[in-house]
Amino acid sequence: MAAEHMRSWTIGNVEVTRIVELNNHVDPLAFLLEGGSRELMKQYDWLFPHFATPEGDMLITFQCFVVKTPDRRIMIDTCIGNDRWREHEIFNNMQTSFLADLERAGCPVETIDTVLCTHLHFDHVGWNTRKVNGKWVPTFPNARYLFGRLEWDHWKQVPHDGTVHAQHLVDSIQPILDAKLADFIEPGHQVSDELRLFPTPGHTPGHVSIHIASAGEEAIITGDMMHHPIQIAEPLLPGNFCMDKARSCQTRKNFIEQYGDSKVLIIGSHFCDPTVGWIERDKDNWRFRIKED
Repeated sequence: MAAEHMRSWTIGNVEVTRIVELNNHVDPLAFLLEGGSRELMKQYDWLFPHFATPEGDMLITFQCFVVKTPDRRIMIDTCIGNDRWREHEIFNNMQTSFLADLERAGCPVETIDTVLCTHLHFDHVGWNTRKVNGKWVPTFPNARYLFGRLEWDHWKQVPHDGTVHAQHLVDSIQPILDAKLADFIEPGHQVSDELRLFPTPGHTPGHVSIHIASAGEEAIITGDMMHHPIQIAEPLLPGNFCMDKARSCQTRKNFIEQYGDSKVLIIGSHFCDPTVGWIERDKDNWRFRIKED
């Protein structure tokens, strides 16, 4: 994806830069949410034009974030990756400028000291590795890769036999384990002075979100606790890709109630440009107010 989609935000002394792999992908809302429809989307005019097409279909982006603190360079998730075979054709054999975009962001791969995966779905672990001379090798050789222990306890039960739904375990996880670069962490892990994790389970068993705090400012990178801003208004609509649908709905509802009408900046991991904003009261409901440039 071209570098024009890159964007950076500052939270105190921390800089977060968006690295986009697939921008403004269109799907019916029903693909993501049970009960999703164009009619439902059109009930919320604040979703247009950034997060929905004029017809009421969903816009969604596949991206990750590189975080610069005064003394650290941290990758939050690693997208889909080049040269892969995945279940959905749109993700097959991707050829993007991901590595060049990291350099443009001032964080070439050798400078990254930590890779943190909010969970282990294929679109959050892909660039953990890259193909070199036909072999999958760690993309970030100087980094420790942080995988949730609870999350891995689930995924390690899935057969690593190259089947459709588990291919990412073969090409994006196992090479990290083989290189002994993985650390298994708990849901409340403190990544740095500025970054800590907190559990947001349901989408996957060990899913976490990231809290950033620096110089009196705060932000949260959601991961897949929510995929689209309509879930702020409709947190209890089950997600089709959530492993525990009831729990993910409750997690989302609790999150919105905790951070609604606060100064905490929300960075949506799949939210299209402008990606960041605040949860605010909208009459008897909630909405996403985007952060203007």
